Amino acid sequence: MNYILFDGAVRNALLPFTYTKPVADIRIGILTIREKWEKYLGLTTTTITEEYLEEKYPMVEMAENILINASFCPTESLIEKIKNLSENEAIFKGDDVVAFFSTDKQEEVIFEDYKQIEFEEDLIQIKNTWDIFTFNGKAIQQDFKLITAGKTSQPIPETVQVLNKENIFIEEGAQITFATLNATEGPIYIGKNATVMENVAVRGPFAMCENAVLKMGAKIYKDTTVGPFSKIGGEVSNAVIFGYSSKGHDGYLGNSVIGEWCNLGADTNNSNLKNNYAEVKLWSYETERFAKTGLQFCGLMMGDHSKCGINTMFNTGTVIGVSANLFGSGFPRNFVPSFSWGGAAGFTEYKTNKVFEVATAVKKRRNLDFDAIEQRILESVFEQTAKYRNY
Repeated sequence: MNYILFDGAVRNALLPFTYTKPVADIRIGILTIREKWEKYLGLTTTTITEEYLEEKYPMVEMAENILINASFCPTESLIEKIKNLSENEAIFKGDDVVAFFSTDKQEEVIFEDYKQIEFEEDLIQIKNTWDIFTFNGKAIQQDFKLITAGKTSQPIPETVQVLNKENIFIEEGAQITFATLNATEGPIYIGKNATVMENVAVRGPFAMCENAVLKMGAKIYKDTTVGPFSKIGGEVSNAVIFGYSSKGHDGYLGNSVIGEWCNLGADTNNSNLKNNYAEVKLWSYETERFAKTGLQFCGLMMGDHSKCGINTMFNTGTVIGVSANLFGSGFPRNFVPSFSWGGAAGFTEYKTNKVFEVATAVKKRRNLDFDAIEQRILESVFEQTAKYRNY
């Protein structure tokens, strides 16, 4: 069977993260949503996404296909139902389609003509950007069981203090020295070749992916994910860092989502609670205005390739687009459009030629290339987001 992950109606609600990647490639828990599906299915998947992303994330259609809504995270029971789907059958969760059977002969899919199977069990579904950190602790626990099943952890070094060591898994090549790992409230996963430096304190649920680094004295609270090749210092609580990003120094990051190839300068801090304890509002790309989140705690949403200078201060509920560069004193506005250059004193447009220079240099440090495909994606995002840069 051929499995295809599609973005679905939530794609715009997950901007700025879905400007540069399909919904399936959002990281929540230990794995990306795509990695979860492929591990459960034991097969690779392809993608239905925006046209400008298709070159990097193509779709392969066969005679028979099962299309899966990428905003849902899989479970064993859901996988079983999906594998048993037949022609003209679809699985729903409430009003949302989870998966459906299709053939290459179908010109259109009309769900009224399908046998609709209601899935009763709870599922993690990502409908908003803040769902990524809100459900991250639960996703870590699900991924921890999936990844570690039938495997044996590397020994915990003698210099490391631990609580509930049965809930700690260390992959091959990881290095941990004089740290404290408290897995009382949830599992702690240390990925392959990751490094935990001296005097780091971690509370689970916590996920640290391949080649990630926790720098000396870092304080990491529960429900946090540090994506692959990311470097993190200071204090972090209930945040998801997708990968290849750095917060290398002191400063606070909480109830936040940070994309790939981002850098937070030394002593960057974000507020995650308003002074009056009121509900936090976030910029909505769907309505093009600030919208209620229903949350009292909500921090920073930062799209791929964005960066900020030292001592940057972010207000509660700040949204930063793709390839923005912030610096200077004071609080920047709560919504910073993609390809913006500046700070509280004002912004100008961050030209793509300068963006590409930085992206090339940043990726070269990781022995990776900023290729023509990625350049074309950012050029498309630049054009799509021009309407917001009316400073």
